[in-house]
Amino acid sequence: MGAIHADVARLKRLHARLWPKLELCDRIVYMGNMIGRAPTARETLDALLNFRLHLLARPHSEVDDVVYLRGGQEEMWQKLLQLQFAANPRGVLEWMIDQGMAPTLESYGVSVSDALREAAAGTVSLTRWTGRLRQAIHAQSGHHQIMAALRRAAYTEEGTLLFVNAGLDIKRPLETQSDSFWWSSADFQNITEPYSQFKRVVRGYDPCHGGFKETDHSLTVDGGCGFDGQLMAACLSVEGEVLDVVEG
Repeated sequence: MGAIHADVARLKRLHARLWPKLELCDRIVYMGNMIGRAPTARETLDALLNFRLHLLARPHSEVDDVVYLRGGQEEMWQKLLQLQFAANPRGVLEWMIDQGMAPTLESYGVSVSDALREAAAGTVSLTRWTGRLRQAIHAQSGHHQIMAALRRAAYTEEGTLLFVNAGLDIKRPLETQSDSFWWSSADFQNITEPYSQFKRVVRGYDPCHGGFKETDHSLTVDGGCGFDGQLMAACLSVEGEVLDVVEG
């Protein structure tokens, strides 16, 4: 599933359309940027957790049948909880707000103006503020756990498909990608041959908002959700063939 950007209404519609199509042993990969840009991050995480609960209740389901990847929005959210360690906390926070973090703060009842004030008030005051933010997250059942379970990337057992948030550095091996999965998107259009052993690399967010795009060795599943576009999911075979595309 492509980037959601906290559009919970589209997420629920897409879940409803996906449910009758899901077969036993199917697996779902949410490819990051689940939050951000809309003031319904809490409701979005609740919807993700509820759908996972119903999916895993089916016979023969396993815990790894639902995978959540870390995207740029989730990375910023984690960094926000450690803002007191930043060299320039207010500057970092202002950059995060420019990237769409403000609505996520507001969804947890946090005032952006208060956050900016605390970011300039000193380490002790800022530490107290991040502590209160952590408490607000822990007060929502499962929210801390889903963020703690985020993965940098995912791949099929057969080693044919690699799933990432926004891209990767095609010159580096998989184990050294670090944060390239959500910040290095420029190379994605240059994937003209298999990356490592993977036949196809699949991403869920295109910073250029170019829409659904398929090449021999790459696939972008992003309908522009959060930017006046659709939420999109693609059903793939283990060989990387696109079997179906669903929009919400």
